[in-house]
Amino acid sequence: MQVKHLLLIAILALTAACSSKEVVDENLSEVELYQQAQTDLDNNSYTAATAKLKALESRYPFGRYADQAQLELIYANYKNTEPEAAKSAAERFIRLHPQHPNVDYAYYLKGLTSFDQDVGLLSRFLPLDMTKRDPGAARDSYNEFAQLTSRFPNSRYSPDAKQRMIYLRNLLAAYEIHVADYYLTRQAYVAAANRGRYVVENFQETPSVGDGLAIMTEAYQRLHLDDLAATSLETLKLNYPNHPTLVDGQFVPSVDEADNRSWLSKATLGLIESRPPLPPGETRANQDVQRQFRDAKDAIPNDLKPKDENGDVIEEEEHESEANNSDRSWFSYMTFGVFD
Repeated sequence: MQVKHLLLIAILALTAACSSKEVVDENLSEVELYQQAQTDLDNNSYTAATAKLKALESRYPFGRYADQAQLELIYANYKNTEPEAAKSAAERFIRLHPQHPNVDYAYYLKGLTSFDQDVGLLSRFLPLDMTKRDPGAARDSYNEFAQLTSRFPNSRYSPDAKQRMIYLRNLLAAYEIHVADYYLTRQAYVAAANRGRYVVENFQETPSVGDGLAIMTEAYQRLHLDDLAATSLETLKLNYPNHPTLVDGQFVPSVDEADNRSWLSKATLGLIESRPPLPPGETRANQDVQRQFRDAKDAIPNDLKPKDENGDVIEEEEHESEANNSDRSWFSYMTFGVFD
């Protein structure tokens, strides 16, 4: 049935798009235009109502219904699923009539348009997780509702706006958690920890705070930052003792630690390591930077190197490399370090 509904809506949308625009009678008076627009709104004929409201505003810009036509044009565009036109009309009304007694309605419709902008055709019929989608419209809606509640705290629309803001905060926090989980799977532990901390600091009283603490704990453990990991874990145990990552009081990472060994090492069960394992906190990128630094240092001409009193180039002693070479066994020398 869902596929049939989608096909039917697509056919109706194409038919409506191909139909010609309604022509508004030029002989209609201001009152007749407004009355016909109201009739179209009552009959859910929002395209026709939009045409008549635009005609009313352009023909009678200083008439008795001009301000009301601008306000109802926002609603008509919103109901006609034209979010950009609705927000543009709302911004125009707020700019032209900042002291209008119904300007709070323009703020409310602007936030409501952004609130419903992500609920497209597919979202109405398919079970899509809104927390995994781009939160741009949700963030805009939250900010617009915040303007309404701060400027007009006694507005009749403020209670509904506050309830929607709670939902939007939970949605934005859940989105940040999804991003942090993705970073964990990609071994981007610093980015994951930053996302988790951002949720804890900016989305208090949302269900995602516990998840943020769990991500911080896991990321800090992977980075071998034991103090930060212990602090995050204690906070998690104290505030969210029933969190899924806590089993019998012990923290269980949600993502298994990645095996970064080469295929040769995995095939030989670790008997042959093509590259030695990295020490805690060290990365291949850091080693590459150090190697590039040494190469650039060796490429410096002797004329530019520091010299002693006799004019001889001062050579730096590499005690560390000599010590490493002295620690190598005869077997390591014979196998060129393959089995180190």
